[in-house]
Amino acid sequence: MIGSLCLTIASAAALLAQPPAEDDYYRLIRLPIPEHIVLEAGALEFLPDDRLAIGTRRGEIYFLDKPLSEKPEDAFYFQFARGLHEILGLAWRDGWLYCVQRCEVTRIKDQDGDGRADVFETVSDGWGLTGDYHEYAFGSKFDRDGNLWVVLCLTGSFSSEALYRGWCLRVSHDGLNTIPTASGIRSPGGIGANREGDFFYSENQGPWNGACSLKWLRPGSFQGHPIGNKWYKATGGVIGEQPADPKSDSRMMVEAKRIPQLEPPAVYFPYGKMGQSASGVACDLSAGKFGPFAGQTFVGDQTHSTVMRVCLEKVNGHYQGACFPFRGGFGSGSLSLLFAPDGSTLIVGGTNRGWGSRGSQPYSLERLIWTGKTPFEVERIAAKHDGFELTLTEPVDQAAAADPASYKISTYTYIYQQQYGSPEVDGTSPAITKIEASGDGKTVRLYLDEMQEGHVHEFHLDGVRSAAGAPLLHAAAYYTLNYIPAP
Repeated sequence: MIGSLCLTIASAAALLAQPPAEDDYYRLIRLPIPEHIVLEAGALEFLPDDRLAIGTRRGEIYFLDKPLSEKPEDAFYFQFARGLHEILGLAWRDGWLYCVQRCEVTRIKDQDGDGRADVFETVSDGWGLTGDYHEYAFGSKFDRDGNLWVVLCLTGSFSSEALYRGWCLRVSHDGLNTIPTASGIRSPGGIGANREGDFFYSENQGPWNGACSLKWLRPGSFQGHPIGNKWYKATGGVIGEQPADPKSDSRMMVEAKRIPQLEPPAVYFPYGKMGQSASGVACDLSAGKFGPFAGQTFVGDQTHSTVMRVCLEKVNGHYQGACFPFRGGFGSGSLSLLFAPDGSTLIVGGTNRGWGSRGSQPYSLERLIWTGKTPFEVERIAAKHDGFELTLTEPVDQAAAADPASYKISTYTYIYQQQYGSPEVDGTSPAITKIEASGDGKTVRLYLDEMQEGHVHEFHLDGVRSAAGAPLLHAAAYYTLNYIPAP
C-alpha cells in the first residue's frame, strides 16, 4: 500500500513537472489532400447532407464527403464548380450555394442532378474591380434578415480605385438590395458574427491601422481608413453623412471622440506577440462541445499559422475585450475557419501563396477537436472602473492568486496615422493595489492604481497556478480598453 501511494505521488509529481501542451486539450487532425488538387481553402460551408463545401483561391469549389469521419482517409473530394475568381465566402440557402468571389456574389446549383454545378446566377455585382491583385472580397454566412455581408479590400490595400473598395456591403439573398453598411476598411482577412448576431471582420496592420485587430461592423460606422470615403456620394444617403477625416499622428480614442462615426477596434492583436495577418472569424455557438469557451470568437492568423481566442463585452454601447493565444501548429497559413454544425469541431483551411507562414505546407485542411480535458486558462477578462476581473476555467491556488508577484501588467497604444503600422507607444506600468479571489477560486479581481483609456492592457500571469499546482496553458492575455466602465 505504501509503495503504491509513493508511486502515485511520484507519478503526480512527474505530471506536474511536465508543462501543459496545447495538443493535450485540442487535437489537430490533418485531412489528406489528393496530389492533383490545389486546395487553397478560402471559404468553407457545411451542406444539409453533411458534406463540406470548399471554395478555393483558384476559383474552384469541391465537395468533401465524410469530412468528420473517424478515419480522415475516408474523406472523398469531388469538384462541384470551377472557373470562378478567388472564392472567399460560401453560404447555403434554399437549395443554392452562394459564393462570394472578387467580382460579385453568385448563387450556384446543380439543376440536372449529376453532382456538378450547371446554374450560375449573379446575385449582386454592386462594387467595382480594377484587376489589382489585392482587391479581395470576403463574405459571411447569412444574417437573421437574409443578408450576406461582404467586406472589400482597398485597391492594392492602399487606395480605392473602384466603387466601394474599402467598404462593407450587405447583399440580400434575392439580390434586390445591395446596402452600403460601413466605410473605412483597409485589408480584411475574414468576416463572421458573434453569438449575438453582430458582425465583425479581421483587419490587418497598415496605414491607419497600428496593428491587426477585430472590428465591429456597426451599421453606419467608419472603420478608420479614410481613402474610400469618397464613395459616400454613391450611397444616396442611406449610410448617413460622410465622416470627417481623421488627423494623422493622433490616437484612436482621441479621434473617436471627435468623429462620431469612428468605431474603434474591439480587440487589437499586438503585432508579433499574437500574430501578423489576422484572418478567418468563427464563433463557438455550442453548449460546451468545444470546451470551456462557448460563445467566444476564434480568429485565425495566416502568418503564424495559428487560431487565436477572443472574449468580448459591451461597454458604453461598444464592443471591446481580450485576446488570448489558443492553438498553433497548423500545416499552412490559417485562412478560413468554420465550426461543424454540432459545434464539436473547428475546420481550418490554410494557404501561404503570396504570404509566408510558419506552417510549411502550401495549403492544408485540418480539423481541431476538443479532447474532453479542460485546460487551465483565463476563460475571460472583464473591465471594471478600477481594474479587471479574471474568470478561470479551473480553481486557482489561493496563495498564488493573492501574490502580486504572480502578475505583470503593462499598457500601450498605437499611433493612429496614415503611415504603415505603428510601434507600441505611451507605455505605462499600472500597479496592483488589491487582489480578491472568489471562494470557489474561479474568479480573481485585480484592482489597479490607474486605468488607461485607449490602451492595450497586456497581462503576463506566469505565477498563477491552479489548485492542483498546474501553470496556465497560456499565461499571456491582451485587453483592449477603449472605454472604462462606470463605477
